[in-house]
Amino acid sequence: MRSATLWARLLGVEQAVVERVEFDEDAEAIVVAVRPRKSAKRRCGKCGRRCPGFDRGEGRRRWRALDLGTIRAYLEADAPRVCCPEHGAVVAAVPWARHGAGHTHAFDDTAAWLAVHASKQAVRELLRVAWATVGRIVARVAAPGHDTTTLGRFFDALGPQRSEQVRLVSADAAEWIAKVVAARCPAAILCADPFHVVKWASDALDQVRREVWNAARKHGQAGLARELKGARYALWKNPEDLTGRQRRKLAWIAKVNDRLYRAYLLKEELRLVFRLKGVRATVLLEAWLAWARRCRIPAFVRLARAITEHRAAIQAALTHGLSNGLVESVNTKIRLLTRVAFGFKSPDALIALAMLSLGGLCPPLPGRT
Repeated sequence: MRSATLWARLLGVEQAVVERVEFDEDAEAIVVAVRPRKSAKRRCGKCGRRCPGFDRGEGRRRWRALDLGTIRAYLEADAPRVCCPEHGAVVAAVPWARHGAGHTHAFDDTAAWLAVHASKQAVRELLRVAWATVGRIVARVAAPGHDTTTLGRFFDALGPQRSEQVRLVSADAAEWIAKVVAARCPAAILCADPFHVVKWASDALDQVRREVWNAARKHGQAGLARELKGARYALWKNPEDLTGRQRRKLAWIAKVNDRLYRAYLLKEELRLVFRLKGVRATVLLEAWLAWARRCRIPAFVRLARAITEHRAAIQAALTHGLSNGLVESVNTKIRLLTRVAFGFKSPDALIALAMLSLGGLCPPLPGRT
């Protein structure tokens, strides 16, 4: 085996030519000069399209590779820019690393795997990188998204034939989701997720609580304001989960502020709608809308209008019994991951770690088959 091929195998470099290997005494690292093969040259770093050259960019640069034994290793190559008709002047893609990354594919994938399976301290010590760097790596590997483009990629992966077979879709009431589903799954019925609809009611209830609390403070009722501030958990929790103290707090609210207590009952009755489902749920929803429209509580009057606007999707959820319940159940696991992600510099890194751990996106360790 030629030495260039051996080095390419050791570093996990594909579609690249190894030109030379040096030891940088100042950096105390092995530096391997590489270049993309002809078929991989002059491609847009964002879309991969072959493009004409633009300029030499910022010259040569380095990418951190996995250590060779106890010695750090780097790939070094030119980083020219190409002129992409869609993205303009952009750094050309390289086959050994993701666009914008300072590490090779093998390094990124190893860091992502370790972030899921090992402790924070172990990852930092083994790879000799800061935890914030690991956060940026997992964000690149997982490539999270919550937008039209991401949902479009999902349907692209699903394929036109299977997309046409989708009959029910459960989602929140975001307009962009409805548009993509209508375009990609024309035969599907969109069901409003009950969890999100009930959350609208919880948000309306909390708005009423804050209004009552602010009014109490404004009129010098410090004791009432203090009690109301401590009542939010009693108002938020499901009745079956209330402690004795929280039940007494609700009874006190019923006596001192009829408006806030009615808001609480409105929230609970909407929650009951989705527990019933079917015809009984439809009848109760009609009654709830009539009550909310005439309750004279602005937050719930607005909520009644919003529910009326999304009535078709809500009715579909009641008819078919579809919800995001299984998806929402991962929230507990995600809360545990927030402790692991402490030290990341952005929420995107936490989202990516969740995608790696719970979304089936964790890459295999490089070189394992």
